Amino acid sequence: MNIAGRKIGAEHKPFIIAELSGNHDQSLDNALAMVDAAAAAGADAIKLQTYSPETITLNVHEGDFYISDPDSLWHGYSLYQLYEKAMTPWEWHEPLFNRAKQLGLIAFSSPFDLTAVDYLESLDVPCYKIASFENTDHGLIAAVAKTGKPVILSTGMATQAELAESVEVLRANGCDDFVLLKCTSQYPARPRDANLATIAHLKALFNCEVGLSDHTTGIGVSVAAVALGASVIEKHFVLDRAEGGVDAEFSMEPAEFKSLVDECSRAYDAVGIVHYGCTEQEVASRVHRRSLYIAEDMQAGEVLTAKNLRSVRPGAGLPTKYLPVLLGRKIKQAAKKGTPMRWELI
Repeated sequence: MNIAGRKIGAEHKPFIIAELSGNHDQSLDNALAMVDAAAAAGADAIKLQTYSPETITLNVHEGDFYISDPDSLWHGYSLYQLYEKAMTPWEWHEPLFNRAKQLGLIAFSSPFDLTAVDYLESLDVPCYKIASFENTDHGLIAAVAKTGKPVILSTGMATQAELAESVEVLRANGCDDFVLLKCTSQYPARPRDANLATIAHLKALFNCEVGLSDHTTGIGVSVAAVALGASVIEKHFVLDRAEGGVDAEFSMEPAEFKSLVDECSRAYDAVGIVHYGCTEQEVASRVHRRSLYIAEDMQAGEVLTAKNLRSVRPGAGLPTKYLPVLLGRKIKQAAKKGTPMRWELI
């Protein structure tokens, strides 16, 4: 799979996305600074969210439209108020995308309705992201598939049957280049709910690239996901959690994000291939294995014993497995203490 020239898959380092979300706090300067910081931290891409309160919910502040869960980060808001606070103004998209391109970042967005798709097409985005809460919206999925561009789809909350339907919509509308992101739609999410074992199953089930949209705190879950085959990692990004932001609690600051990028890269390198024996770097280390050495000065005709023939480091003598074979045999020539054992001595 290829997004704007960046290859994604098992043969390439993980594609790391910094999700800006609404952590800009309605400041374009903050948003631009986030793009700069994401680039400096080593992100491959930045992602926005394209909606307005009117396109995503109703201007109602009670009942089903009020966030009453006391454990929610957004308790006390109506949906309309939350999205009013969290939205990225549409007129910001172009300057943010331009800044990202100047810094070598891929820039794209999650559309939340068909008007957002049309707008993003006018900006010629290189790919699309379908958020977890929209992963059963077949009309939206079909619209992004018809653009002919790669699609990244989060799987939060979706059953296997729902995902099968969504994947069928993608393929039926001409999209074969897509990535499924294992996701837990809890904010923040608990590592125990990540169920990363699903990554390999998703890959086998749908024959596609698979990644992780990670809402846990810290980098451990993302690093583990890469070790288990994730080719894409998405994490929410913030300049300073102490300054707040709608998603700040489960977002990464720049230094943390750089650590995420570095450690995911190390995890990818560490997976490697099935391999036994010495690596190229290990060859020189073989000299430090144990092997058999003459442990006392000996004269020709003397018998080898456990006292004068020992298993020690370094590894220039015969392998230690031959010790039982050699004990009791006579040497045919004198040998000083420290002589590596050779067949020629007996």
